[in-house]
Amino acid sequence: MKKQLQNFNKSDLAIKLSRKFSSLNDETIYEVIDLILQEIINSVALDKRVEIRGFGVFSKKTIRPRKFINPKTKKESYLGETSIMHFKASKKLLTTND
Repeated sequence: MKKQLQNFNKSDLAIKLSRKFSSLNDETIYEVIDLILQEIINSVALDKRVEIRGFGVFSKKTIRPRKFINPKTKKESYLGETSIMHFKASKKLLTTND
C-alpha cells in the first residue's frame, strides 16, 4: 500500500537546514534556497534538464497549441504552444521506510 506524501515547502526546508547548519542565520539560509531555486528555473527555461540525485528531475514540458470556446461569449479562440515546468520525483524520494 502506497503512503500519502506530505507537503514540503520552502519554510520546511529552511527549518531543516537551520537545524543542520546552526552556524548560518535564517536570512542566509533563505538567500541560498532562493538562489538555488532561481538557478533551477533559469536552467529549465533554457531547455536544460536539471537532475538532483536522490531527489528528482526538473524539465520543461511543452503543451501543444489548442482551441477553446469562451463559455460566456461562445466565441472560439486559439491558444498557442505553451511550456510548463515538470518535476518527476526520484524513486528514492517516493519510497518510505516503515
